[in-house]
Amino acid sequence: MTEREFATDVVKRLQQAGYVALFAGGCVRDEMLGLTPADYDVATSARPEEVQQLFRRTISIGASFGVIEVIGPKDEAGEWLKVQVATFRSDGAYTDGRRPDSVTFSSPEEDAARRDFTINGLFRDPVNEQMYDYVGGQADLQAKVLRAIGRAEERFSEDKLRILRAVRMAARFELSVDADSLDAAQRMAPQIKVVSPERIAEEWRKVLKHPTRGRGVRLLAEFGLLEPILPEVNRDPAEWERTCMAIGALPPDASFELAFAALLRGVSPKAVTNLCKRLRLSNDELNRVVWLCTHRVSLVDAKNQPNSRLYPLVAMPGIGELICLHEAEGNDALHVVELIHFCADAFDPLPLVTGDDLKAMGLKPGPLFKKLLDEIRALQLDGHLKDRSEAEEKIRERLRASQ
Repeated sequence: MTEREFATDVVKRLQQAGYVALFAGGCVRDEMLGLTPADYDVATSARPEEVQQLFRRTISIGASFGVIEVIGPKDEAGEWLKVQVATFRSDGAYTDGRRPDSVTFSSPEEDAARRDFTINGLFRDPVNEQMYDYVGGQADLQAKVLRAIGRAEERFSEDKLRILRAVRMAARFELSVDADSLDAAQRMAPQIKVVSPERIAEEWRKVLKHPTRGRGVRLLAEFGLLEPILPEVNRDPAEWERTCMAIGALPPDASFELAFAALLRGVSPKAVTNLCKRLRLSNDELNRVVWLCTHRVSLVDAKNQPNSRLYPLVAMPGIGELICLHEAEGNDALHVVELIHFCADAFDPLPLVTGDDLKAMGLKPGPLFKKLLDEIRALQLDGHLKDRSEAEEKIRERLRASQ
């Protein structure tokens, strides 16, 4: 059973019990765009306690906000299927700028009106294949427009992270931002500072991990979010354009750490360290970003660098990402290809002798045969043998010693 099939069964069971139940939010949006949703959320007229009575296995993850997680069977990968079921609600004031102080269980129309953007305010009945759109989300999806529901300033005031979320949504789905929403976001951008660093970092990861990251960073600047979130970044127009070009040139599957390092072009390693700590990144993330920023120019003219400097660098786990960064920042592509081959040759060179060479020297396959090949290879990689003649001499030496 797939997650969608399980979510549809949840809807069907709620409906059979006499409740209104619909797919809600992002899963409806993604399916309209022809995408596979990451998860499925269900909105219903059933109260939390009624949901719990109807399903045998549930977890209360926000009963005061009307949210119950329903646990289903395992999928083909052996993971438990889970669907969040939320009661239709309207929200009270957001005095903490993140969550409503109170909620009132309500109707689908009121539930849609409390959400952030029109494209996230859609409902769909997967049983009867019927759409419910109370906020104009379908029209905005078709027009490829991101628009806040109701008054944009009010939506952003409720949760300031929505300003950064607008950047991610517009970039990911290639949407233009309607004028009122953009104006409110730009005016309120400095207020993003009230959001916890962890929440900002999590949203920022999603922007930089997606292939549309190039537009995402440009929107970050357009929204006025660079200064309050990443003041260390060089905003000189020419330098900023180079930075954006580098980020856009990264491979689609580039990691968050690689994309973040590309964004921090020209920022000192010390400042990068402080920035990563301020955003509460994990130690692994911090170490990789700082390492990439520290060595971003270390591969220039690599062939002419001493091995004592280059070999330790090429042996590091992040060398593949460093090469990607090297290329994305405009270094000669041919040089990068040569560098990749150089790295491979340096750490996995062709063997100085092969099994055929040993046979030509009169040796027959057997325990000694393999032992000699392994020993010569180890001596080669450790730098004790430089060429084939030295390797053959070492073999003859070992053979004399074994006689």
